[in-house]
Amino acid sequence: MTSREIVVDITPPSEPVLSAGLAPSFDYTRSTGPVLGAFFTGLRERRLVGNRDSRGTVHVPPVEYDPHTRAALTETVEVGSGDGIEGLVVAWSWVPSPTDVNPLDSPFAWALVRFDGADTAMLLPLAADGPDAVSTGMRVRLRWSAERTGTVHDIACVVPTDAAGDTAGTGDDDEAPRSHDEPVTGVVTPIGLSVTHTAGPAESEFLRAIVQGRMLGRRRSNGPEVYVPPRDYCPSDGVAMGEYVEVSDVGTVTTFGIVNVPFAGQQIKPPYVTAYILLDGSDVPIQHLVLGCEASEVRMGMRVRAVWNPEEERPASMKAIAHFEPTGDPDADPATYSKHL
Repeated sequence: MTSREIVVDITPPSEPVLSAGLAPSFDYTRSTGPVLGAFFTGLRERRLVGNRDSRGTVHVPPVEYDPHTRAALTETVEVGSGDGIEGLVVAWSWVPSPTDVNPLDSPFAWALVRFDGADTAMLLPLAADGPDAVSTGMRVRLRWSAERTGTVHDIACVVPTDAAGDTAGTGDDDEAPRSHDEPVTGVVTPIGLSVTHTAGPAESEFLRAIVQGRMLGRRRSNGPEVYVPPRDYCPSDGVAMGEYVEVSDVGTVTTFGIVNVPFAGQQIKPPYVTAYILLDGSDVPIQHLVLGCEASEVRMGMRVRAVWNPEEERPASMKAIAHFEPTGDPDADPATYSKHL
């Protein structure tokens, strides 16, 4: 075997590995400030608003600071309004198979569009019959969304100016209405990711055990340490892990944090505690909730026990455990957990 060859002996798992779809998401909320606020307010009213820098360049979307002098920009420029806003395609890329996160259901192009009266381009979806109907330098017209809330999605797309029967589809007159609503001061942007997670053999064993109400770890081949959740290979030396070990569902709080601030999607009313818990028989702490007492009573060294959900309600995840709660036993000696801090 040469130095460039690596031989790995992989034993097939006795049972199929587990997989599940995951969709982590959150709503990103930001304040717009006066410059972008004017831009988003204009979109809500079917107006395209930019601004001018010290060299006369008109930016759409507007920029908050002059790219040449770095001074704050205050001069706004209305590039167009209503259904007659047109521009030029600067660059484009065809999307043959849109997904559920794309702005259009049918195939379309992402296009950089420089609107008449602007000197910079804006990325927008371009609705066209096919890639042969799109070209750099083609003329396009802005199409507004029927419902507008003061975000970039108030622009539905752009379409070729010669598109048959093209209208904005809003039912509005050509003259853009001026809204009496408050100006846009904040934008909420949902951010999410859809993935399929496939558990490795060791993780699959752990998940099957936790559905049964058991905590499963795995011992290192080159040492006495037990890792929970179990690994397939040791992160410290890369050697395949050894035997599986069932550990206790009772443990010690090694460190913790108190959550005091509410946030979107929160399922527990603050204040509450999330803690790292070293289970008896394990050498790696796990993270979970500590409830069943006042948040101010939680402390390092506190002995806690898992509160399991009913067997028929246990998913193959850490949610099989509802939370941990104090056992009422005396606190653990710091010597037993200090090396895990």
